[in-house]
Amino acid sequence: MKANQIHTGTFVNEKEVIAVELTNTKGTFVKLFNYGTIINQFVVKNADGEQQDIVLGFDDIEGYLSEDYLTNYPYFGAVIGRYANRIKNGEFTVDGISYQVAQNNGNDCLHGGIEGLDRKVWDIIGLNDGVNPSVTFQYFSLDGEEGFPGDLAIQLTFTLTENDELILTYQADTDEATPINLTHHSYFNLSKKGESVQSHHHQMNASKWLAQDDNYVVTGELLPVEGSLHDFTKGKLIAEGWDSENGYDQTYLLDKNYGDLTLASRTQAEDSGLVLSIYTTEPVAHFYTAKYLDVKNGKGGKHYGSFDAFCVETQHAPNSINIPSFPSTLLQPEELYQQTTIYKVEVKK
Repeated sequence: MKANQIHTGTFVNEKEVIAVELTNTKGTFVKLFNYGTIINQFVVKNADGEQQDIVLGFDDIEGYLSEDYLTNYPYFGAVIGRYANRIKNGEFTVDGISYQVAQNNGNDCLHGGIEGLDRKVWDIIGLNDGVNPSVTFQYFSLDGEEGFPGDLAIQLTFTLTENDELILTYQADTDEATPINLTHHSYFNLSKKGESVQSHHHQMNASKWLAQDDNYVVTGELLPVEGSLHDFTKGKLIAEGWDSENGYDQTYLLDKNYGDLTLASRTQAEDSGLVLSIYTTEPVAHFYTAKYLDVKNGKGGKHYGSFDAFCVETQHAPNSINIPSFPSTLLQPEELYQQTTIYKVEVKK
């Protein structure tokens, strides 16, 4: 039951990057950086009682800042915002005013623009050493940052429980109507040797998925998963019947009542016995099997390539700001943005 801060001596935009370590009595260990609120390590005991790190990343903060990494940037373990995934043509309208944000993915805006929340140094405003150690990060995104309107104050709390749950609690408020759609972008691998996630067993509580255009932008059309390769409702191996060239990079509409905290997905690896269950209050989950991953000198010098990880990005639907039939991602000044996502790790009995 510990929460420790460690100075890295590395500065980004004149602010020091601080590491925070959370540990419970079982020895489960989470290391975070206030830069991008990155989950750098998530160490648990597997079925053989061995300590195993289940997230991809680097041995130190310098890896996340290297030119080589940022050239083919996969957003390892970072918070994503102000707007997760894609906004068509980087355009949206709020109260009759049109806004143009960065077109950093073809013609579209991806993950909040050129320098989103993932590349900011957040303030540490709370550190709790109690039964369930936690840390709270805060960032003020000023009006006009990456082209988005309104001053936006964001807080993100990570809590590690005795049940090996890492709870992410978000809240935000604004002084002007603004789009907001936050998520976290951890790359998971539950295999003991970090082998391809093709053999992971994945189940997702979603009977529909969201159609996309050629640049993966959600169009507003809902498609049934039944009878398609997107059907994970009963669970299957990730590689079972999949498109072996592209893998998965799709958004799934979760079967739930809007706003309820429910199970989104459950993934397990046979060799480690580890099971990762993800719960969320958000309406969708984007499932990505890392087709475009190409990172050298990861942890222990490892080269991470295609399908070496999976992501389950809980959020509102991408491009929702341009699709009126979808739940709104527009935050008003009198409202409080709130969401919760839980990563729960267990050993298969």
